[in-house]
Amino acid sequence: MNKNSLPTQKHSTKDVLRFAHPFVTTTPISKRAAIPGVGTRMTDFIKTRLEPIPDPIRDPTMTLAEVIGDQGVSGIEAAGSIIIHAVGDTGTQDAVMQQMVAKAMKDDYDAAHPDQSPAFFFHLGDVIYYENNDKGYQEQFYSPYKEYPGKIIAIPGNHDGELFKYDGSSTGQKTTLAAFVDNFCQPVTGVPEAAQATYREMISQPGVYWYLNAPFVDIVGLYSNVAENPGYISGPAIGYKQKTWLDETLQAISRQRAAGLKKALIIAVHHPPLSGGHHSSSTEMLDDIDDSCTKAAIMPTAVLAGHAHNLQVFTRYLTFQGQDLKIPFVIAGGGGRRVQNVSAADASIVDCPTKLTSKYSFDKSAKEYGFMKLSITQKELTIEIFTVDEDGGTAPFATLKNNI
Repeated sequence: MNKNSLPTQKHSTKDVLRFAHPFVTTTPISKRAAIPGVGTRMTDFIKTRLEPIPDPIRDPTMTLAEVIGDQGVSGIEAAGSIIIHAVGDTGTQDAVMQQMVAKAMKDDYDAAHPDQSPAFFFHLGDVIYYENNDKGYQEQFYSPYKEYPGKIIAIPGNHDGELFKYDGSSTGQKTTLAAFVDNFCQPVTGVPEAAQATYREMISQPGVYWYLNAPFVDIVGLYSNVAENPGYISGPAIGYKQKTWLDETLQAISRQRAAGLKKALIIAVHHPPLSGGHHSSSTEMLDDIDDSCTKAAIMPTAVLAGHAHNLQVFTRYLTFQGQDLKIPFVIAGGGGRRVQNVSAADASIVDCPTKLTSKYSFDKSAKEYGFMKLSITQKELTIEIFTVDEDGGTAPFATLKNNI
């Protein structure tokens, strides 16, 4: 054949798709024919690509004393409130903005008054991007936070669980979340190998999902797996252990409330259940969380997430157990990784696309770096969100309050 002539087509074009995937269609899901190996929608395919969830190293329950010691807990109890930093999506080789956010949070600490300082920094996932090894942790985690005085606990994000980079090369770990486990879930509290140069004591988290029992607040941290979108806490490929654990944990917390213990309940997960920008809402995951909450007859005081590299504030409205609730859903993914576009919030109230009847409003948004500062007493949860600029200056972005 002449090298300039076109090759003769020898394969059938009968089944070639019109678009890049079969679900660019107006055919309702219920009427679609299943695609072998895919299903009837893209989320069916995504569910087959998830990674197994590592089993906890022990009962996934920890106390605040395990994080900051008995003396630290006593000071917080005497002060009558607990303060917590929270943000996600931080790891970057160019750590300038990550360090600016870290410095802004550092300014909230007063060594002379530890009881008035944040108890810890709660990282909302995507600690590391593409280098899940000791070198990556040194460059993207321990070095940027070397001057941050507080303890750091975390839930993993999708990039923390990845085995391969965008170019197909290894992320440095052979099993999903191996590096996260080495640094956050070590057998006993101590200084991990990757932290030797900066000497940061890391606690022994019981697993990649966990429950923290602290004065004035219970925090449930969940792992939503490796997909770019959406997030999942359970499913056929990854099993239902985390979901069953969530059922049991919320039911235990509900029994404590029924016995008279009054505390806030925060549920945190990397992929946002509600989102208005760059990353979509994880509706099926919210259905899972709603199911566990309904079984336990308890709803969260607030829901925290990251994943989208920006700041977003939602309010969810629902009637539950005879009470009209307004629950803040906050995305704080501006911890240092390059910020991403987000839709403008208009605060209009619309139906929530979940099995549980509810509505929500998209209240505020910004393509900005920043962090959250939570202050919790026996009566009230206050969430202050701050933006951080390139010079390290901070500005108030939103203040949210919810009764306990």
